[in-house]
Amino acid sequence: MPAIILAAGRGSRMGGLTEARPKCLTPLAGRPLLDWQLDALAAAGVTRITVIGGYRADCLRRPGLEIRLNDRWEETNMVGSLLCADDLLAAEPCLVAYSDIVYRAAHVRELAAAPGELAITYDAEWKELWELRFASPLDDAETFETRSGRLVEIGGRAHSMAEIKGQYMGLLRFTPTAWACVRALVDRLTPIERDRIDMTTLLRRLLSLGEPIDCVPVSGGWCEVDSPSDLAAYEARLASGVPWLHDWRQK
Repeated sequence: MPAIILAAGRGSRMGGLTEARPKCLTPLAGRPLLDWQLDALAAAGVTRITVIGGYRADCLRRPGLEIRLNDRWEETNMVGSLLCADDLLAAEPCLVAYSDIVYRAAHVRELAAAPGELAITYDAEWKELWELRFASPLDDAETFETRSGRLVEIGGRAHSMAEIKGQYMGLLRFTPTAWACVRALVDRLTPIERDRIDMTTLLRRLLSLGEPIDCVPVSGGWCEVDSPSDLAAYEARLASGVPWLHDWRQK
């Protein structure tokens, strides 16, 4: 099963850390985020990897990687980058990952083996990670709920912890059947809507159309980097030497 990493954006919230490189090359625990991902994918048996670049895509070259360019990365969102891999997604099942996350090979294996046409991973033990990153988890965490292993709610503004049964990680798997549903939805959008739609909104729209989305729960073992404060919090947590539920550096 091939993997597609969406790495077109600069990550403006990272400030000067992304002045000369794309966000996915920001170092965490001594290595770029992208390299942590490549190791996890390789450990899970994924050998065909395509990276969708945009900002400073020239920095993304790695042996064995296919690099594609979203030349409208400044005007589009992640769905726009995903469309750059239309032929791959239409041909066979594909894993899709945001480029600003790190995760374990076990998560990849579990997602690849999930039933259904479209599946996502989510962190059932999300609260510890959000408490590390934010003064209040409700400052950032979004609504998320599953029922019988299927997604029923995602991406809304949460007003209480009861509305959050997990957090979406940015790791997905599409079959060609699922991708055909996505293309049919996207093709009905206006050009402006197509440029603006993000992945969470896409998932919500698919739910509204009755499309099933299978959910694979994990318990920590990943993190995302949205700001310099995230990096600082993770580095400090790792340096403490105390075992951390969200340490991704395991197979």
